[in-house]
Amino acid sequence: MTNLRQNTVDSSTTDALVLAALDVRLRAHAPYSNFQVGAALLADDGEVFIGCNIENASFSLTLCAERVAAAAAVTAEKRHWRVIAIASKGGVSPCGACRQFLTEFGHDLLVVTIDAESKKRQVFQLSELLPHAFDHIPQ
Repeated sequence: MTNLRQNTVDSSTTDALVLAALDVRLRAHAPYSNFQVGAALLADDGEVFIGCNIENASFSLTLCAERVAAAAAVTAEKRHWRVIAIASKGGVSPCGACRQFLTEFGHDLLVVTIDAESKKRQVFQLSELLPHAFDHIPQ
């Protein structure tokens, strides 16, 4: 396996994704938790898809920013992704459901988390965050 941290995206592309995630975070619908999250997902062809969390009074119906961005990409028939930038207070990593959801489209996705206050970043491969992902069911 290649080390995607070194060869997948250049710093200017990552910077642009970080800015997009920080920007879309401010559009979140988070009246219950006041915890805003933004995500910017880079497809293989260079197109960027954004998403923010959308809370619901029935918390189980809440949509995470990562899944909103991923759903937008799939809707546009883009199923091969390089990196996702996720901005939140504290720079939290994706929840378990989002990790599994993103894994459906590739284990080698780069995940960049950003603390919206300090701007500190961390970089992971999705396979590091979900090392034993539930994968396709054998035929």
